[in-house]
Amino acid sequence: MDIINVILLALLALGIVGGNPTISIAVCVLLLLRLVNAERVFPYLEQYGLQLGIIVLTISVLSPIASGKISPETMYKTLNNWQSILAILIGAVVAYLGGRGVTLMSESPLVVTGLLVGTIIGVSLFRGVPVGPLIAAGLMAFILQFLPKT
Repeated sequence: MDIINVILLALLALGIVGGNPTISIAVCVLLLLRLVNAERVFPYLEQYGLQLGIIVLTISVLSPIASGKISPETMYKTLNNWQSILAILIGAVVAYLGGRGVTLMSESPLVVTGLLVGTIIGVSLFRGVPVGPLIAAGLMAFILQFLPKT
């Protein structure tokens, strides 16, 4: 058996044991692509996959506005609440850092390998999710635990 398939199967096992369908599904798709000899797709996934993922994530985040679940009045009220203002600031900082991270990932394959391993560990073993806005929310929750409640 190909060593790459063995690694992917090990990652699949981590996803299953860790109870994380995100890793499990992603690995299954990659294994399927390898098994049907569609490996010519990998360069496109490597080049455009992150951007596509960011687009899908952004659509997901903006959907409550488009559907009307978040009204203009609610958006205005966020400017009157210190927690919402803090969320805006943290979101902006994380977005900035994420942009710098994308640049670093494209320039340094060694860093990408470390990030991949760390992300897989975090997603598989600690029930993490490999996306930036959730990290921002987690950081905000961390900061809020030390501040007085209003």
